[in-house]
Amino acid sequence: MPIRLSDLPLPAGKKARLHRLLYQFGPANGTFLLLPIDQGLEHGPRDFFPNPPSAGAEFQMSIAQAGGYSGIAMQIGLAEKYFPDYAGSVPLVLKLNGKTEIPSDEAPLSPLNACVEDAVRLGADAVGYTLYVGSSRQDEDFRQFETVRRDAERYGMPVIVWSYPRGKAVEARGGKDSFYAIDYAARVAQELGADVVKLNVPKHDAEKAKLSPAPYKDLALDQTEMLRHVVGSAGRTLVIFAGGEKGTADEVVEKAGAVLEAGATGLIFGRNIWQRPYEEAVAVSQRIRQLLLQHPR
Repeated sequence: MPIRLSDLPLPAGKKARLHRLLYQFGPANGTFLLLPIDQGLEHGPRDFFPNPPSAGAEFQMSIAQAGGYSGIAMQIGLAEKYFPDYAGSVPLVLKLNGKTEIPSDEAPLSPLNACVEDAVRLGADAVGYTLYVGSSRQDEDFRQFETVRRDAERYGMPVIVWSYPRGKAVEARGGKDSFYAIDYAARVAQELGADVVKLNVPKHDAEKAKLSPAPYKDLALDQTEMLRHVVGSAGRTLVIFAGGEKGTADEVVEKAGAVLEAGATGLIFGRNIWQRPYEEAVAVSQRIRQLLLQHPR
């Protein structure tokens, strides 16, 4: 049974903001459709080369508005420069941390560059935090997240955790996209206090799976079973899955349907949407939104 907002023992501020995201914007039926534009920091300008107009944040803001998204996620610089023109028509998820792709990912840490108070000032309905599960620097990461969690409780701000298995130790145990790693990331997000967790869809690689600890290395689950198990590991934390790399419109909708059938609350699509020409991006977004309307929570 999918988790619903009414199932969550949240304080009034968090519940009110999540209610706006889940029931007043986007599909508005308890599901979540998020458009992120934090890739310019995380990957650099190279992600905009396939579709040059996407380098301007107005492009994504317009898609979020026309495509019926529940919210748009961005770093503070973009939020301060572009969000005021859309305030009230597209909810904001302010990303509080981020890093470039230039250093090695063997021991990643995503430093804070904004705070929950900034999110309140900008009118955000949630904050986002990237957590690198399994990094050798996770002790610093956990302590940094604790400050965010405490501030979010004080201000009544929902926290969406981008829970990413990363680092040398993760690769040695089957890789960042393994069922073991994604399942662990879902549980860690719940344990540390996330209200919503963003996860990648697990992939099965028979050779890499042998590196995972028992019982994962001996499991032979199909993708639907893996997805359901991951959603279960998140417990009373709402789960949204990433759309992944750019594919055809039919492939995007097929993946969206699979995660919704597994009990996820929603989806987050970034490059898979805004690397397309505007009209195509809006059309694909509306197809996804129609699918979400068939899975009320």
